[in-house]
Amino acid sequence: MTALVAMTDIGKSFPGVRALHKARLELRSGEVHALMGENGAGKSTLMKILAGIYARDEGKILLDGKPVEIGSPRQAQDLGIGIIHQELNLMPDLTAAQNIFIGREPRKWPGFLLDEAKLNAQAAEIFAAMHLRLDPRTPVGRLTIARQQMVEIAKALSHRSRVLVMDEPTAALNDAEINELFAIIGKLKAEGVGIIYISHKMDELKRIADRVTVMRDGEYIGTMPAKSTPVDKIISMMVGRALSDDRAAAPAHADADAEIMLEVSGLNRGSEIRDVSFSVRKGEILGFAGLMGAGRTEVARAIFGADRLDSGEIFVCGRKVDIRKPQDAVRAGIGYLSEDRKHFGLAVGMDVRNNIAMASLGRFTGPGGLLKEAAMHEAATRYIGQLAIKTPSDKQEARLLSGGNQQKIVIAKWLLRDCEILIFDEPTRGIDVGAKSEIYKLLNALAGQGRAVIVISSELPEILRLSHRIAVMCEGRLTGVLPGGASQEEIMQLATQRGGSGKASEGGIWPAQGESR
Repeated sequence: MTALVAMTDIGKSFPGVRALHKARLELRSGEVHALMGENGAGKSTLMKILAGIYARDEGKILLDGKPVEIGSPRQAQDLGIGIIHQELNLMPDLTAAQNIFIGREPRKWPGFLLDEAKLNAQAAEIFAAMHLRLDPRTPVGRLTIARQQMVEIAKALSHRSRVLVMDEPTAALNDAEINELFAIIGKLKAEGVGIIYISHKMDELKRIADRVTVMRDGEYIGTMPAKSTPVDKIISMMVGRALSDDRAAAPAHADADAEIMLEVSGLNRGSEIRDVSFSVRKGEILGFAGLMGAGRTEVARAIFGADRLDSGEIFVCGRKVDIRKPQDAVRAGIGYLSEDRKHFGLAVGMDVRNNIAMASLGRFTGPGGLLKEAAMHEAATRYIGQLAIKTPSDKQEARLLSGGNQQKIVIAKWLLRDCEILIFDEPTRGIDVGAKSEIYKLLNALAGQGRAVIVISSELPEILRLSHRIAVMCEGRLTGVLPGGASQEEIMQLATQRGGSGKASEGGIWPAQGESR
C-alpha cells in the first residue's frame, strides 16, 4: 500500500545545531502515528518541515507516492497538510471564529465586506462537531489555555486536512476534553485522515496510536506497533538507556514541626478564589490538584502579585507581606514558574544567558549600569550544566530551544535568584519522560535544601509522586488537604466537591467524607 506521506533522509541544520540527520517517517491513510522522543530529539523540526515552516536541507518528501516541494505553510495547506502547534499561535484580540478563518474569511457583496454572520455560523458548526460549547464571537484572549487549544484544533479541522499533525494537543486539556478530542480523532481516522501525534503521555499512546516512530538526537531510531510494544522499550529507545524508576527518590515525609515558610489566609478574588487558606513548611512539597478551572493557577498568580486580590493575607516566615505586583513577591523570596512559559516565563527573543539572569540583574550590574557579562556567563553556564539544558551556548536565543529546555531556563532563573518559596505551575507540561525524571529529582532536591515548594499539576500520578501533602480545589475553593499517600479516588472526590469551605487543616483530609469539622 502506498504511504500517504513518506519522509526519507531528511536533514536540517541551524547555526551551531544539527537538528536532523537522515530522519524519516511514514504515515498511512486512516492511521494515528505517534512520534516520540525526548525534547530536542527533532520531532517538532521534522513536522515543521512537513508543514512548510522550515525548508529541508536534505532528503525528500512523497505525498501519495509523488515527490512534493513544500515551500510555505500555505502550500502545505493546499496539499491538505495541517498542523496544531505545541505553542499556541492565536491572535488574542480577534474572536475564536476570526482566528479559525483568518485569511480566508467569507465575504458578502460587493466582495470586500466580511460576512460575520456566516463566519460565526461556520465556526459554530465546527464547535458543534467537536461537542464544544463555545461562543465563536468570544475574543481568544478571554479564553483559558485549554479553550485556546480547542480553538487551535478547530482551526486545523476547518482546512479539512488529509494529513493532520498534532503536537502535544492535550497538554492543557482536562480528562473530559481529552475524551472529546479522541472521539474527534476516531472520526477523522474513519474518514481516512492520517494523523501524526506527538505526545509524551504514554497512556495516550496506548489508547489511540497504531504505530510509533522514535527519534533521538535528530535521528530515526525505529518504528513499531503501538499496542504490542512495551512502554519500557519505547522509553529506552527514546533516551538511549534504561530509565530508572524515580518514585523511590520522592520524599515520603516532611517535618511536621518545620518552620512555616508561606501561609495564606482568606484569599478572595471574585468567583475565581473564594476564602482560600493554607500553609507550606520548610522542606515541604505541597501539591495542588483539581479539575480545569478549579482556581489553582489563579491562587498562584494572586500570591505572586500577577493578579490583585479582593481580600486576604499573605505571610512569609511569619511576617505579613503586602504583595501588589510580582516585584513585591520576588523581594519576599517567592518565585513563580507560569504554566504559560512562552508568554510569562521567558523573553523568547533574548538569549539563554539573559533569560537566566533576568530576575537577578541587580547582582550583575556594575558602575554606570553596565552588565557584568563574564559573571552572567559563569552563572548561566553553571545552571546549563546543572539542569542539562541542551543549547549550543548561553548566547543561543531561547525561542530556538525545545519546550522542555525552555522550561529548564525558567527554573534556572529562579534558582539563580535563590528564592526560598517556589511555585511550579505545570512544571512538566510538554516535557519528555527523561526530562520529567530530571525535574522530579530537582524538585525533591529543592525541598531537601529546605525550600518550600508548591507544585500545580493536572497529572494525578505526578502529584502523588511528588507531594508531601495534596491541596485539592474545586470551583475556586480549597475543599481539602490530603496526605501524600492518598489515592486518586480520594483526590477526585474532593476535586468534585462543590461548595467546600476553602479552609483546610494542617493534617490529613478536611473535611472528611460525611463529617463536619
